[in-house]
Amino acid sequence: MRAVTALGKAYWRAALAGTAMLAAGTSTALAEGGLPQLKTEDFSPQLFWLVVTFLLLFWVMSKIALPRIGEVIEERKDRIQRDLAAAERLKGETEKALSAYEKALSDARGNASSIARQTRDTLNAEVDKERKAVEDQLAKKLADAEASIGATKDKALASVKDIAGDTVTAIVGALSNVSATKDEIDRALAASGGNK
Repeated sequence: MRAVTALGKAYWRAALAGTAMLAAGTSTALAEGGLPQLKTEDFSPQLFWLVVTFLLLFWVMSKIALPRIGEVIEERKDRIQRDLAAAERLKGETEKALSAYEKALSDARGNASSIARQTRDTLNAEVDKERKAVEDQLAKKLADAEASIGATKDKALASVKDIAGDTVTAIVGALSNVSATKDEIDRALAASGGNK
């Protein structure tokens, strides 16, 4: 900042000096008539001050302004390099984080699949166990029902024999006025059942 201020002050001093000289030359030229830049006798002082002003501005630019501009350009270049390096580092970290995320996601999917398979197998085993228990209960109830039906059938058949015997006794007694004994009727029924 000091360099810029010093540069500004030096420039304005040179400009004021040049303006003062120009004003002095102009007033002389105006008194004599015509433009002072075009008078050949004024060429040498004008060239002298042109060279002095050029050298002064060249020195100010080379010693103060250009080094400062060079520093700014170098600083920007360094900042850009640092930003690019930081961007590369962040890109690498992002890629690592992304690959870690994808790996974790893959592992989670694998674990979920494994848990689902285990749950399905467990449920299938429980369902098979329940089905077997229900089938065993049904088989037992069916066996009990068949035994009950068989007992009822045997009882019914025994009752049918007794009923048939009573019926035959009543029919024979009503048709022939002969009374048949229970043993005779049982033999007759057994003989007729044996013929079938």
